Amino acid sequence: MTQPDNKQYWIGFDLGGTKMMAVVFDSNLQEVGRKKRKTRSKGGEKVGFDRIEETMQDALIEAKISLHDVAGIGIGVPGPLNPASGVVLEATNLGWKNVPLRQQLQDRFERPVEVCNDVDAGVFGEYLRGAGKGCRSVLGLFPGTGIGGGFVYEGRIFHGTRSTCMEVGYLQMATEGAAAGTGPVGTLEGLASRLAISAEAAKAVFRGQAPSLQAIAGTDVAKIRSSALRKSIEDGDKAVEQIVRRSAEQVGRGIGSLINILAPDRVILGGGLVEAMPELYLDAVRKGIKRNVLPSLVDCAEIVVSKLGDLAAALGAAGVVRQRVTAGVHDSGPLQQPFSSSQHSDVLNSPDRINPAGTSAEHVASLDSEDDPS
Repeated sequence: MTQPDNKQYWIGFDLGGTKMMAVVFDSNLQEVGRKKRKTRSKGGEKVGFDRIEETMQDALIEAKISLHDVAGIGIGVPGPLNPASGVVLEATNLGWKNVPLRQQLQDRFERPVEVCNDVDAGVFGEYLRGAGKGCRSVLGLFPGTGIGGGFVYEGRIFHGTRSTCMEVGYLQMATEGAAAGTGPVGTLEGLASRLAISAEAAKAVFRGQAPSLQAIAGTDVAKIRSSALRKSIEDGDKAVEQIVRRSAEQVGRGIGSLINILAPDRVILGGGLVEAMPELYLDAVRKGIKRNVLPSLVDCAEIVVSKLGDLAAALGAAGVVRQRVTAGVHDSGPLQQPFSSSQHSDVLNSPDRINPAGTSAEHVASLDSEDDPS
């Protein structure tokens, strides 16, 4: 980590159902300190603001600065929220509903606060300094326990006036099948999340089709995580491999439909499943994309894997608050300079477009790797 200097500092906070992390960044969004802890204490009570404050204070101590040096705080939270008011509409994993998070944090810290969806924050972080850097538009999908998505267009997180959006897990892929907790049946999350894969893999174990997975986890869905699925496939459980490939193809089909609508320059994939088996997963995703994308858009987007890991959401949240504070208005313009034609040309001329060859998996990392350990 670099030694802090006398510039402005920003705090990016990633609040998940299992872990929380505060990161202090300098004016160039370079990390100078961080602190991570479990979201709940041993008592398992609802998430409290004292715990959030303690995590931020510990990160400031590591950065060797005080709250007085902080120009703003950005926080990414799971679930939909009102981007204008900073009210978290619902965060099931946190036990929150209609929580005025921005106002509460501003009252407590007396600093500007911006609240954003955690996946939006992660995609924005990748746009700023990771796999989406230099692009005009970036689509991110992160298959894990659920399937989250986000979209950045010309330096701005794409959302509605009253709520965040890009709830890609609720894309309806079939007229029957599993649901994503609530909503219609046959959704992408219901069919292709890691939880859905684990349930199908448990059935394969019960039928005697997955002897390796039987030895690793049995039929306990809670134990059939990404690492167990990878080991099972490596040991030759073909039934499990078919389940994972089929689910990844569904994700690819969903991406193909989104490409038809959004025409992004890049699609970033992350999450525990991608981290555990990148080559297999991306190969199946590309096959699914080809099934749904229009021929005229087949070379539109480049498929890449996330680069920033669990830093992405904190970096993106810090980037959002810096963007809006430095612009001097609540909903400001892009953080970066206007997108140039030369940058666009570089993206269009990239050799790694959506095609059978695809791209090699770089360092793959999950935005919520501790929520979905692999």
